Amino acid sequence: MHIDVAHSRQNGKVYRRVLLRDSYREGRKVKHRTIANLSKCSEEEIAAMRLALKHKNELADLHERLEKQPPKDSVSERPYTVEQGLSAGAVGVVYQLAQQLGITEALGQSRHGRLALWQVIARVIDQGSRLSAVRLANSHAACDLLGLESFNEDDLYENLKWICTRQNQIEGELFRGLYRGEPPQLFLYDVTSSYLEGEHNQLAAFGYNRDGKRGKRQIVIGLLCDVQGIPLSVEVFSGNTSDPATFASQVRKVAGRFGANEVTFVGDRGMIKGPQIEDLGHHGFHYITAITKPQVEALLKADTLQMELFDQPLAEVEEESLRYILRRNPERAAQVAATRQSKLGKIQTKCREATTYLQEHPKAKPATQVRKIAEKIKQLKLDGWLKVDAEGREVKPHIDQEQRHEEAKLDGCYVLKTDLNQQQAGKQTVHDRYKDLAKVEKGFRTCKTEHLEARPIFVRLEESTRAHVLVVMLAYRIRQELARRWGSLNLTVEEGLQELASLCFNKANIAGKGQCNILPKPRATVAELIDLAQVKIPEVIPCRNIKVATRKKLQKERKNQ
Repeated sequence: MHIDVAHSRQNGKVYRRVLLRDSYREGRKVKHRTIANLSKCSEEEIAAMRLALKHKNELADLHERLEKQPPKDSVSERPYTVEQGLSAGAVGVVYQLAQQLGITEALGQSRHGRLALWQVIARVIDQGSRLSAVRLANSHAACDLLGLESFNEDDLYENLKWICTRQNQIEGELFRGLYRGEPPQLFLYDVTSSYLEGEHNQLAAFGYNRDGKRGKRQIVIGLLCDVQGIPLSVEVFSGNTSDPATFASQVRKVAGRFGANEVTFVGDRGMIKGPQIEDLGHHGFHYITAITKPQVEALLKADTLQMELFDQPLAEVEEESLRYILRRNPERAAQVAATRQSKLGKIQTKCREATTYLQEHPKAKPATQVRKIAEKIKQLKLDGWLKVDAEGREVKPHIDQEQRHEEAKLDGCYVLKTDLNQQQAGKQTVHDRYKDLAKVEKGFRTCKTEHLEARPIFVRLEESTRAHVLVVMLAYRIRQELARRWGSLNLTVEEGLQELASLCFNKANIAGKGQCNILPKPRATVAELIDLAQVKIPEVIPCRNIKVATRKKLQKERKNQ
């Protein structure tokens, strides 16, 4: 690490630029990385940083020698003082990882780009609103490491609009940086919904709520990933948008924005249907999906499929240009059977309770109890083989064993459908790629309810909502990579970030003329996290003393002036 000074002449004027740079080797080439622009620093500050870099391995000894000197009349007369600075470990690691993943380059180096990067980093470190992101910058070295000027929550809300307008460009640059001209041939796509606590979001609407929150408006989110589960693009739809209606935009995105050919889409049984299959065919794309239980029963009735095929580990049937992959999951079959038995137990308990009630209340009508239990049977979807009637004042369930066996024959069975031929993908490959959809579902769980906590959504405007979800997706990409690199450690990503947050800069004041942030030697646990993350936090950076405050605090300070 060194300070690079250069002079240039323009229109008769001489300009000086001073950069803090780091040299590294890439193959046989020596390259340079700019860490910070020091052009606005004074000569004393630059001299202080030169001194710190020159003696970076001796600062502890220098500090010890200075402490042993006879005390002077006042602390201000000491030539060298050190005080605790801001937290550097968590933001430093996440920032360096964002650079490696191409997120920093995709967002750009403008003020808006750096603010967007801080929103992503803040989401990884500690989830919350734009207001909480401002407060987080007071305890983390965001401004010093990212080169940010002072900002408040209004700046971050305005930044969301900027992110929304550049979403296509950001995703496109990340995609090109990830694949370097060789786009993948397989994409995973799934949708989820996220309920809203408020009622004024412009995309909020009532729809099929996957969170089980009745009476809550929601938005629908579509996530496009590659086969490794790396998020490539995210899109937000109105809360009443059906799953298949979100699919066409993904096909156009892959064909146009990403420029991919010979693509195979993987989606669940509710996603890829007749119109979506036709749309894929127009672009020359392929698909892997599953078919519904009624569709399976129809194929069994037409003798296209046979029940004995489900007894094989993995069976395959071809019909013209389509292939069906059949499998029975014994664990899933046992779960379905246990659930069905549990529901039957509930009905039997209700029948006993109804009989007791009728015996204790002579004027009560058995028909009323029968009707209530029949409604419950229908609610539990057992009415195909379970009935209830009254014999005198005793309510009894009646089981049609033959019909019950008929309904249970497909327990744990599922059928995949694809238009890929055997040369393009064997039956095991088709099955494995469909199972990869679990990676998208894991991404949804992480973004919605686990570490990243996309809910609650504190924005109302459509563009702010779209940008908020994109920020969460980019934060998930970083968290995903941290989980991979820290996989050998017995801790979660959240625990690792909390440990890193304890690593703070030491703010060095040299003769009262200059200040710089010096990274102390981390303890063993923190050093291991940094090492496994494969990043390097700068050991010395300028101390810019940028104060970040919420808008309310700024107004209060102005009143006191």
